[in-house]
Amino acid sequence: MDKILEAVVMSSYPNNVKQGLVRRVIEAAKQPMDSEQCWSMLELSTKLYLTGDTKYKREIGKEVLEVYGHYHPEEFEEFFNVRFLLSLLQEGYGPLGKRSHYVLDYIQLGLQFVLESPSANSIFSLLRIEVLRKVCERPSPKQCAKISKLLIQHPQCIPTGKHQVLFCQQLIRCIGQFQCVSEGEEDIMEFLEQVNKVSGLLQRIWRTQTSAILPSLKELFTIISSTEEQETPSNALASVVQFVPLELMDGVIRNLTNDDSITDVQMMTAIGRMIDWVSWPLGKNIDKWIIALLKGLAAVKKFSILIEVTLSKIEKVFSKLLYPIVREGALSVLQYMLLSFQHSHEAFHLLLPHIPRLVASLKKEDSNSAASSLEQLAELIHCMFFRFSGFPDLYEPVLEAVKALPVPNEDRIKHLLGQNAWTSQKNELACFYPRLASKSETGKIGLINLGNTCYMNSIIQSLFMASDFRHSVLNLTEGNSQPLMTKLQWLFAFLEHSQRPAISPESFLSASWPPWFTPGAQQDCSEYLKYLLDRLHEEEKTGKRIYQKLKESSLMSQAVEHHYLNKTLIEKMFGGKMMTKIRCLKCLNVSSREEAFTDLSLAFPPPDRHVRGSTSVLPVEEIGPQFIEPPENPSQLTGSPWIPRKAPMARGPTAQPMPVETLGFQEPGEVAQPLSGNAIGVDAAKDPLSAFGEQPCAPKDSRSVPDLINYFLSPERLTAENKYHCEKCASLQDAEKVAELTEGPHYLILTLLRFSFDPRTMKRKKILDNVSIPVVLKLPILVTPDETEEVCRRRKDRAAAGGGFMSVMYDLCSVVVHSGISSESGHYYCYSRECTETIPHGQPRDGATKPSSDKQLDFEIQWYLFNDTRVSFSSFESVSNVTSFFPKDTAYVLFYRQRPSRQSCLMHEALSEAGHLHREPSLHKDLMEAISKDNILYLQEQEKEARNRAAYISALPKSPLWWRDFDRDKDDDNSSGGCSPAAGGGGSGSFHGLVF
Repeated sequence: MDKILEAVVMSSYPNNVKQGLVRRVIEAAKQPMDSEQCWSMLELSTKLYLTGDTKYKREIGKEVLEVYGHYHPEEFEEFFNVRFLLSLLQEGYGPLGKRSHYVLDYIQLGLQFVLESPSANSIFSLLRIEVLRKVCERPSPKQCAKISKLLIQHPQCIPTGKHQVLFCQQLIRCIGQFQCVSEGEEDIMEFLEQVNKVSGLLQRIWRTQTSAILPSLKELFTIISSTEEQETPSNALASVVQFVPLELMDGVIRNLTNDDSITDVQMMTAIGRMIDWVSWPLGKNIDKWIIALLKGLAAVKKFSILIEVTLSKIEKVFSKLLYPIVREGALSVLQYMLLSFQHSHEAFHLLLPHIPRLVASLKKEDSNSAASSLEQLAELIHCMFFRFSGFPDLYEPVLEAVKALPVPNEDRIKHLLGQNAWTSQKNELACFYPRLASKSETGKIGLINLGNTCYMNSIIQSLFMASDFRHSVLNLTEGNSQPLMTKLQWLFAFLEHSQRPAISPESFLSASWPPWFTPGAQQDCSEYLKYLLDRLHEEEKTGKRIYQKLKESSLMSQAVEHHYLNKTLIEKMFGGKMMTKIRCLKCLNVSSREEAFTDLSLAFPPPDRHVRGSTSVLPVEEIGPQFIEPPENPSQLTGSPWIPRKAPMARGPTAQPMPVETLGFQEPGEVAQPLSGNAIGVDAAKDPLSAFGEQPCAPKDSRSVPDLINYFLSPERLTAENKYHCEKCASLQDAEKVAELTEGPHYLILTLLRFSFDPRTMKRKKILDNVSIPVVLKLPILVTPDETEEVCRRRKDRAAAGGGFMSVMYDLCSVVVHSGISSESGHYYCYSRECTETIPHGQPRDGATKPSSDKQLDFEIQWYLFNDTRVSFSSFESVSNVTSFFPKDTAYVLFYRQRPSRQSCLMHEALSEAGHLHREPSLHKDLMEAISKDNILYLQEQEKEARNRAAYISALPKSPLWWRDFDRDKDDDNSSGGCSPAAGGGGSGSFHGLVF
């Protein structure tokens, strides 16, 4: 019968004809027959099953085996013996070089007919040994899947005792070497099914033998932490973790993170490879294990590992949000990585270029998964905006991309940031400031944030960019007996000459820190600035003078020289004077008091007060783009109605003083005046900001800096409970109080009083009103008759003498921005530029007018954005629009530099000569040596860090380039399939890129 069957199978008849003949043979086999005939048929069917070159032949072999196993059990058991199986497993079947791949399938088929036989136990014992040997030989995924299928169907064949633990470990090693060699979708799906079968076997073993779990996980960690592997372990290992009971997670993580035998490089390698598992499409709970290990490392303060891994892997995790099948897990890991990385903006900023593209892709997908992910992503982005404010130039495209998505409230943001931070002790991360490989392309140097010290950093950078002040400080002589000023000199010198991308202001902070400030807490930068300037002023005032050469100057009268010699550097640079006058409305008696100031604190007018329409003593008048020269003749000075005249003036005592004016603003709806012959010589066609009238105007209900100054200078009526006690009337009377500026500072500091006490909440609240900032400000300064006469005498022009207001021009040079809604929180950063002379230093003193090109307002002066360690190029447009894009980012402290006029040029020249303002500062020897040594030390540190970093990076697992995911999304908009960026699918290529 075996000959007949073989002849039929090997014949050239059609398969349907063969099938009829085979059926007859099989039916005949169900009848009793002798043992020899059974053996012949079993040998033939085994040959067909194991070596058949077609699926049809193997199917015939299978059917015959099943019939004989069922109807001739004794002969089958005798044939299917231990020796035969051992030969199959160890030597294979068929000619050498063509061994059958179906041996395991054959054994699984035959086992069902010998389960009750006396030889069954012997067969099981043999298979327990042989399957262990097989997995130690690292079979292919297909063979591993067959072993797993066999053992799942016949668990009696699973190794027991110590061999069982070893079997699990070796099976995990097999999975670690699995690779899918094909990129076809069908092949990939088959590969995933094979991996699932193998990991399913581990799950079955672990369920019945929990003692095998921990040794298995230890082996898994050994594989993924190895730095000696030639090939990266397969991401298929992710399928192993999903079956580990979550209740074991805490103990496993605790043991790993506290194991001293595991080096940092091994741990970093392991967690890096685990993070790659987010791309495994069949994994469950993988994100939970990754996050648990990250939290475990934070608990034992392994911050360097966390930082390195986060920065190297976060972009790849982010790219997996394109794929619906792995999106949920990838988003969970991304959320933890970003929310925990709170010491630096580096991780978030790596994602900024890719966020708009991902958001657009998710919107296009239009699925529930995409919509949910968009909302979570937007919440995450706003948390990062809140934590790392001060980067408006970088954030604008991202803000534009997510503007239509919900914005979380501040309590929600604080909750998310608070529960995910690596540590509540900020000083533990102080040494992990953002790594900057080299100086900013701007050439400027940043300042390291020492724990909520951005308030100081922004003030220091603003003072440093005040070039006249900086030069004066740098030119201080050694041994000047001013310890705080000396520390400032050293800090400025390092900011000027250091090779580091950022320096630590720790020494200056400890010296200038107000004693009532709470360490590590956010502070008011304006309060710090006032304290700092006062300390510097008092320190010099005690007798430690600078600018001794000013005594030798013959450019001033004795009175002026005496007045100027008594000034400290702070007074010279930032000091101004203000006259406060109170006029009794009954007797019209005026009392006055002159006060010095280093900054003007500008309150916001009440909402119902429209400053522009005021008819106060100082009405607001914002002018168009015209250049108003300081008066050629002092007789042109606008008179003050409260100053007694030496001689009657044509305008009479009711003449109004000069208002605060700006260049660069116009009333909404007002047509900008064309640039005239005296206009600022900037070609509007070249620069849209150059035509001042084209600058964006504030809405009618918003404020401008001139509004606030005019409100500050406008008369205040003292009535009711605030009545004034008039000495002349000897009683309380209604009165009017007004402030007038009598001396304009070289640098005008304006503080916008944005923080007010709210009696309802009993807290300080922030006024978030947008305030328009003019790049040029005209300030009315009250000039006394003596000062007017001095100017006239120097100009040999005594045409008139008398008091009045003189217009003084100021150029904006720094803006300190507060980001947040409370003075006790938030972040500070600043915009700055170096304002230089707009009138050349060698201006003729005879009053001759230079061509207008010498009086240009230089809008081309480069603006910089200083945000702690980061320094970048910026623009006045960014300064003007920052609050429009980021409502919580508002201008707080402004620095203006006085533009030298003909009336002030003599004093300015004397100051320049005394302070060497226009020369390169010459640092003393000790300071130059300290900078030189630190620069050498920095280079050595760079070399050492480069070597260490190279070792760290080489230990990180190599993975496919993350940006290919984005490129694929961009180039293949019409792809379809369940794993593509679009909702319904994706090509096989994209699927392969996802998994591998």
